[in-house]
Amino acid sequence: MKDVMIVTGAGQISMAIARRMGYGMKIVMGDKNLKNSEAIAKVMNEAGFDVVPFEMDLSSRESIQEMIHVAQEFGDIKMLINGAGVSPSQASIETILKVDLYGTAVLLEEVGKVIKKGGVGVTISSQSGWRMPALSQEEDEQLATTPTEALLQLPILQEENIRDTLHAYQLAKRCNEKRVMAQSVEWGKRGARINDIAPGIIVTPLALDEFHGPRGEFYKNMFAKCPAGRPGTADEVANVAELLMSDKGVFITGSTFLIDGGATASYFYGPLRP
Repeated sequence: MKDVMIVTGAGQISMAIARRMGYGMKIVMGDKNLKNSEAIAKVMNEAGFDVVPFEMDLSSRESIQEMIHVAQEFGDIKMLINGAGVSPSQASIETILKVDLYGTAVLLEEVGKVIKKGGVGVTISSQSGWRMPALSQEEDEQLATTPTEALLQLPILQEENIRDTLHAYQLAKRCNEKRVMAQSVEWGKRGARINDIAPGIIVTPLALDEFHGPRGEFYKNMFAKCPAGRPGTADEVANVAELLMSDKGVFITGSTFLIDGGATASYFYGPLRP
């Protein structure tokens, strides 16, 4: 029996973090498209890792529970990497809320019930959660603590109150960050930690979709005018994850780390200011 790492979202960021932290572990690599999981598993297994591909749907509690059950057959679940999600150019408002918001909330809850003592997780949100006006204290608390099956009934998340898919994505990512804060209390009862990473523009297939989508020029302008002057890489996100998931980060839980080359700072106080 080995310690087990669960990974959702078989993409570049997930793989970069899994390669950094998953040596010696059994890695269950889940994605809605099994071919994505199989491709990442092949690359990692040929590099000496022990990866099992798995077909899973982040928007389904049953699918998440099934993945956890399979993972437990290999050993105790010690690490979670949640890199699954859809982007504003890829999906409808309804799908974004069901996958990015509800699905992440369910995943954190379900893994939090079984995570091993000393275990740790990271979920990937986005700088987008920082780009919207502040919510009220009541709205933030609702996003953080509403029972998962009631989340999508919140007034703030009704389609008539959401402008477009980007606004839905911003709300989802804000919810991810608030959910991590609340769930860190629950994970802490098991001696485990959970944190969030909010990347800016990271070069991945999803980002390339955005570059060629309706907001492509907006995104290109964003990284051109941020202090770093470039997009980031998945390995730079993994640098942050390595801190959070290693013994060097044992005093860090319930936090969100913004890694965006200064784009958010430029949005509020620099040339990206609206």
